[in-house]
Amino acid sequence: MRIRFPRGEWLSGQRPGPMGRWLLSRPRTLAIGLTVVSLLAWAGFAACLWFAWDVRQSLPDRKALSSVGDMAQATTLFDQSDKPVFTIFKEQRIEVPLEKMSRNVREAVVSVEDQRFYEHSGIDVVRIGAAVLANMKSGTRGQGGSTITQQLARMSFLNRKKTYTRKVKEAFAALLIERTYSKDEILALYLNKAYFGDGYHGVEAASLGFFGKHASELDVPEAALIAGLIQSPSAYAPTINMEKAITRRNIVLYTMMENRVIDRPAYEQAKRARVRIEDGLRRDEPYGLYFKEAVRRELVDRFGWQRVSEGGLKVYTTIDPDLQRQAEAILERRLADIERRRGYPHSPRAKITITEDVAPPYLQAAIVVMDPRTGAVRAQVGGRNFRESGFNRAVQARRQSGSAFKPIVYATAIEQGQSPGSIVANLNDPINTPSGDYVPEDEHSAADSMTLRTALRTSSNRAAVQLLRTVGIPEAVKTAQALSLGRMPAVPSMALGAGEVTLQSLTAAYSAFAAGGVVHEPYLIRRVEDQDGEVLHATELKAHRVFSEQTAFLVTSMLADVINSGTAWRARAEGFRLPAAGKTGTTNDYHDVWFVGYTPSALTGVWMGFDQPREIIANGYAGELAVPLWSNLMAVATAGDKPEAFKRPAGIVGVEICRITGKRSVEGCTKVPVQAEDGNVEIRSMAFTEYFRKGTEPQEFCEEHAGNNFLERLAGFFGKDKDLKPVSADQAGLPAGTIPRDVPAPPASAREDDAARADSASTEAGRDGKAASDADQPEKKRGFWGRIFGRRDKDEDKQKPKP
Repeated sequence: MRIRFPRGEWLSGQRPGPMGRWLLSRPRTLAIGLTVVSLLAWAGFAACLWFAWDVRQSLPDRKALSSVGDMAQATTLFDQSDKPVFTIFKEQRIEVPLEKMSRNVREAVVSVEDQRFYEHSGIDVVRIGAAVLANMKSGTRGQGGSTITQQLARMSFLNRKKTYTRKVKEAFAALLIERTYSKDEILALYLNKAYFGDGYHGVEAASLGFFGKHASELDVPEAALIAGLIQSPSAYAPTINMEKAITRRNIVLYTMMENRVIDRPAYEQAKRARVRIEDGLRRDEPYGLYFKEAVRRELVDRFGWQRVSEGGLKVYTTIDPDLQRQAEAILERRLADIERRRGYPHSPRAKITITEDVAPPYLQAAIVVMDPRTGAVRAQVGGRNFRESGFNRAVQARRQSGSAFKPIVYATAIEQGQSPGSIVANLNDPINTPSGDYVPEDEHSAADSMTLRTALRTSSNRAAVQLLRTVGIPEAVKTAQALSLGRMPAVPSMALGAGEVTLQSLTAAYSAFAAGGVVHEPYLIRRVEDQDGEVLHATELKAHRVFSEQTAFLVTSMLADVINSGTAWRARAEGFRLPAAGKTGTTNDYHDVWFVGYTPSALTGVWMGFDQPREIIANGYAGELAVPLWSNLMAVATAGDKPEAFKRPAGIVGVEICRITGKRSVEGCTKVPVQAEDGNVEIRSMAFTEYFRKGTEPQEFCEEHAGNNFLERLAGFFGKDKDLKPVSADQAGLPAGTIPRDVPAPPASAREDDAARADSASTEAGRDGKAASDADQPEKKRGFWGRIFGRRDKDEDKQKPKP
């Protein structure tokens, strides 16, 4: 039944207005309007529920609240003396407790960032209202009004977008933080998390980075400058804009005065203070970047990048910072010297503009310095400039090593029973290979036979290849693998360094000679600890025996000759005097030059060349290019060391032999005519005392230089010598007659020294050095009857190398 009202009347007794009458006349429109209003109300209610849910979801739970104090910590690298040298970080931060922050910096930050910090409960309503009014007037959202607690919430849980939604979330999160932490705890967390610009996170890192002092030592003007950075670190950092930094500092100082933290005289004094920047963190790290990167790679492989960059690890390394600095400086100086030489065919580094993603085209070098007794790497240089090329040529570049590989072959031969006095014969005989007969070029000697000692000292290619054929290529390959040199090509040229190796691996291989036959694996990290000092990793020294002590000593005695009177004689000319041993290496076409040498306490490897192999310089041998660098560096590495002999192990005897035949010498071996290259003939002694493993010494006497009957010896005593055909200097194999052709002839004094050492199985230091063994004492001269009848001392252990 339809209800009708009297015309002109309403339920209230009043007549409806025009809109009411319009709606009453259109009931369908009224229904639609009510429906829309209802839907809008429900939509608003749903939006409120969604917003509340979104805010609730973004709020931290108990676990998240407990992790507010978690923050990325820089990993610190320490040197061999446990002093910090490098840092690895995602955020440069050093966390410190509130009591280790000066009162000045705490009051400065509170004054400028949140004056009512100790009064509110996380939200400052007064400040928020003032910020809203300021934003309405300006038409922007520049004023934030966030408290320190709200900023901490944003740092810990939220993004940095300036939206009202984030502000609401920030406010609720701040309330939860205030319920969980005390005011001092909140302030400490805030000051440790805040970003202060220039890469510094936390007040301690900022204090050290900008002023070179701890946060506990900041004075009022320094504290004000630090506090002023929080608002806009990129704009106010003193390293970016000093004028803006000082202006901002003075604003903070004025605020501190207004809040009665400081009085006006203190304000005026602080405002006039000069800003002195000092990078106490030394983040530029002007040295050791190749070493640091090698450590970083190893850490990431073991622990992962996140833990390394954020976990605050303490990494104790083997680096000697002073030696590392010197190594880099010496390397650059020596390379620059080479580039200045007349006839150097390439552009020097100083004239080359380096572009990104292009390997530097200039001459490069690498260095590794190790302790041969442990494998600890004291210095590692992978190139001339890490920022121009991060490629580490000491550990990443595999190159042919040339003659620096030869000691591996010689050691294999001696391990099989040969000795330094053994004769390598038939050097001109070709070696059959699938490609045809092979006779390597030899620039140091034309002799058809020579002792192992002479062959290694003169770096004879023919002798090395013939010796490899004698010992067997498979055996030499096994030796190389035992020394961790990797796979080697099973071809005759392997003896000449055809296989590719890294500088560090070859240097480590020489530790077997320096350390009595035991090879030590190189390492850069001693141990790793977490923030609490718990040891996460400790390096165990890895070493294993490859050669006997006797073999190592015999090889060392031969390599000492290389330095004293062989291809590395420039080491002595440069002034290095300690007992040392080593070997040069020059590859085909002078593309690579090497020198690896050692004393009992230091082992150093040097490489030079181009990233894209090419001739370094015409006739650029290792003896001329690499050896001086090695000598200069070893003088630093062994500074303060006293002359220390290579210890002669038991089972080594000294026997006087003939240099030409390798047999026991006779009287005639001391008077052999030697024809020099200029045709002059000199009478020289071919007799010298050689080291042997006991039981391998020769028993036969030299028949080439003396007769065996009484009358010939008696005639020789009265001056009638047996006529002997002169031998060439190459055949004689004397140190004084084998001036290396890879370098200019040494000065006359050096040649005289070589002559003085001609009769020595040399492990001595050089002109001013001492004998390498306490056994190296002069032998007594034979008496009258001994010279006639050729008697010899039967106790061969008493026959020592001559000094």
